[in-house]
Amino acid sequence: MTNAPYTLKSFEKRRRRPLKALRHFRELIRNKEDTTQVFYILEALNGNSFQQSFVKFANSEAGRKHLAEKQYLPELLDNHDWLRTLPDGSLGRAYLDFMTREGLTAQGLVDEYDTSGIDRDYGNPDMKIYGDRSRDTHDMLHVLTGYGRDALGEASVLGYTHSQHGGLGVIFIAYGAAREVKKTAPKGAPVMKSVHEARRIGKAAKDIVYEDLMALLPMQLDEVRRHLGIELPTQYHEVHRMMHETGMDPYSVIGADTVAA
Repeated sequence: MTNAPYTLKSFEKRRRRPLKALRHFRELIRNKEDTTQVFYILEALNGNSFQQSFVKFANSEAGRKHLAEKQYLPELLDNHDWLRTLPDGSLGRAYLDFMTREGLTAQGLVDEYDTSGIDRDYGNPDMKIYGDRSRDTHDMLHVLTGYGRDALGEASVLGYTHSQHGGLGVIFIAYGAAREVKKTAPKGAPVMKSVHEARRIGKAAKDIVYEDLMALLPMQLDEVRRHLGIELPTQYHEVHRMMHETGMDPYSVIGADTVAA
């Protein structure tokens, strides 16, 4: 880690490529499980927003501590034997239940990112540490916010993170995916309001990237939410309620039929 404070001038200006982003977004709509498309969209549209977030992190007390420690989170988060020893109702146990239920691993997301071939740290080891923390806490946000892994849940989590980290690509995916959900959702379902609400919740909450996860994981889930200032959403669950009432599965609203519409 460098001893001098970082500034945005430390990095080259990144141009945006909207046509490339649109092409990859269409691929994402065809298969919402293809996470690599998300990375391509972010790389095409985010410009220097990632660098701006990194500079803020690297010049903070918590950020400097994490950069010095160089902790690799997937090794912690995929240690299921240790997570099982944590108290019932803790963040760690809730995270373990979520990842087991969804068939996910923290390392799996790393592997998907590596498959994309995108190098967003530009050879800067400190920036890589920050980028890894941002990526590796994504699924933790699902647990903390209550948003599922359906299309609207993912869009809402991105709305939440956009309020904290910015990024044109992030908000493009969030509202683009919500728009696709709205095409088939029941009339009057507050689909867009779910993303609006997520952005408001994220803006008011602390950024988990700065937090000490080893300290948070044994704590009760509700206690961690209070510590971070996370308010549970209502609009997202209202969309699900309306979908279930009409016999619709929230986890299958984006598919081939939606793309063809």
